[in-house]
Amino acid sequence: METKKLELLSPAKDSEHGIAAINCGADAVYIGAPKYGARAAAGNSLKEIDTLVKYAHKYWAKVYVTLNTLLFDNELDEARSLIYSLYNAGADAIIIQDMGILEMDLPPIPLFASTQTHNYDLKKIQFLESAGLQRIILARELSLEQIKEIKDNTKVDLEFFVHGALCVCFSGQCYLSFAKNGRSANRGECSQPCRMLYSLEDSAGRIIENDKYLLSLKDLNLSAHLSELIDAGISSFKIEGRLKDINYVKNVTAFYRQKLDAIIENTPSYKKSSSGKIFYSFTPDLERTFNRGYTEYFINGGRNKPASLDTQKSIGKFLGLVKNVGADFFEIDASEEISNGDGVCFFSEDNILFGMNVNRVNGNVIFTKELDGIYKGAAIYRNSDRRFLKELSKDETYRKIKVNFELFNKDGALFLKAIDENGNKAEYKFDPDLALADNTDKATAVITNQLKKTGDSVFTTEDIKINLSELYFLPISKINKARRAVIEELGKERFLNYKQDQAEIKPNSIPYPEEQVFYSGNAVNSLAKKFYQRHSAEIIEDGFELLKDAKGKTILTSKYCIKAQLNLCPFSDNKSDIEKLKEPLYINDGQRKYKLEFNCSQCQMSIIL
Repeated sequence: METKKLELLSPAKDSEHGIAAINCGADAVYIGAPKYGARAAAGNSLKEIDTLVKYAHKYWAKVYVTLNTLLFDNELDEARSLIYSLYNAGADAIIIQDMGILEMDLPPIPLFASTQTHNYDLKKIQFLESAGLQRIILARELSLEQIKEIKDNTKVDLEFFVHGALCVCFSGQCYLSFAKNGRSANRGECSQPCRMLYSLEDSAGRIIENDKYLLSLKDLNLSAHLSELIDAGISSFKIEGRLKDINYVKNVTAFYRQKLDAIIENTPSYKKSSSGKIFYSFTPDLERTFNRGYTEYFINGGRNKPASLDTQKSIGKFLGLVKNVGADFFEIDASEEISNGDGVCFFSEDNILFGMNVNRVNGNVIFTKELDGIYKGAAIYRNSDRRFLKELSKDETYRKIKVNFELFNKDGALFLKAIDENGNKAEYKFDPDLALADNTDKATAVITNQLKKTGDSVFTTEDIKINLSELYFLPISKINKARRAVIEELGKERFLNYKQDQAEIKPNSIPYPEEQVFYSGNAVNSLAKKFYQRHSAEIIEDGFELLKDAKGKTILTSKYCIKAQLNLCPFSDNKSDIEKLKEPLYINDGQRKYKLEFNCSQCQMSIIL
């Protein structure tokens, strides 16, 4: 039976976040390069990346580096040099967006197609596979059925986001931020205009929704669909969050590690792709960490309502409903303990989000003077859990690699052998001046007890075998010396035996799926244009960032539809009265109006500049 390796992939804002992710069970982490990452605020020095690589490789975990922005011509040489430096630092892959990188002379490091390359269409994914990409990071908008079709028609490794913030637009196809204020999402500088307030109006000027977060989506949570995603062909399960805090990384990584481990334990053909067992000091809970409310997005296809119209902020975990309101307190029916210092929030009757700190609590009675907007029946959420945050800040979770010890004779000498869970071996030869033990039971107990003590090393003892014709008396100091020596040697052996994946891009002329490349092809440098031309595509337009006049261009395309969200979809069974609606519709941010277009056959929405 062929074994399928499953990878839990976590975000690393820096080496500290990456190490925390690995300790909590990540099989791999992704971290920003010094420059040219899709999160410009999360770049890291080569030294920082080197630190993370050395730590990750102890556990045979991988480090992927994001270099996934579009590059201008004057940046190409620096980007190429940076890839060489990252390869020499031991990075396991580079995540890219710009097709110009495929025209460079590069070291033999695997290249992954970022979700920024808009990996939604089967033909596009087949093309990227043929171009030499080692992994495709699929679009978040895909359904299980679409993922399965892609897997059935490709051999390339597939990665998919399972948790975290959602971009409202197909990744790599969003130009709203650049159109509004010159900050390009494709250059790692997104100003997050999708998290702003907009009003929706029709062509007659009728206001349909006023000052709502019409483009702000809830956070993705596919934890209930991991088995289905595995069956569909996903092998790497990605958590979003390179700008999130370390407590988010710990909690979410630990949660998904436990979910995947439960699946692996019940399926002999699955195994995790790194080493070590995790010993947790906390119980993970996705509801107790940053979230805007959760959505499963389009994993099951169909129309959906994934937006959080009333707030773009974290609402956290539902606690209960307000039972009673007094002059300086309110009471809720929560089953969970509430603590002084917690942050709670609720939506008023006109859907305005109110928040407050809990200064004093008595059971389920919260005393406060911040009673504006509160009412009987209001749903109370906890968006800052003091006890949980304290637990995570004092987290003592650790990760250990299983090792088996064997004490044996060979050629008249005494040896201690260590074999880890990956089959790496090391031996230590004892000094020859050893005496036989008078009390074999006591000697055996001493040896066993001392070999269980692996200290602060990455190893933990799983099994001890004493295969001796005669038992020797071994002083504790000699046992400890042997154990330390063999563990140190085993650690070196693991490092030497870790294999950095190798891959080379071999240029070919397989035709690009589209004969003409427009601005959405994101060609902003000469090498990207050369790539498309080599693959028989005609460059019709420069990338959006180079256009002199973008009026009339589509600046955002989304699987999310405002009509479906607001029960205005003409194909919905539960639609409101839309007879008076005069299309086209517009969203207005108070300074500018943007036209909406709807492709109902594809169930997609576009914003036009």
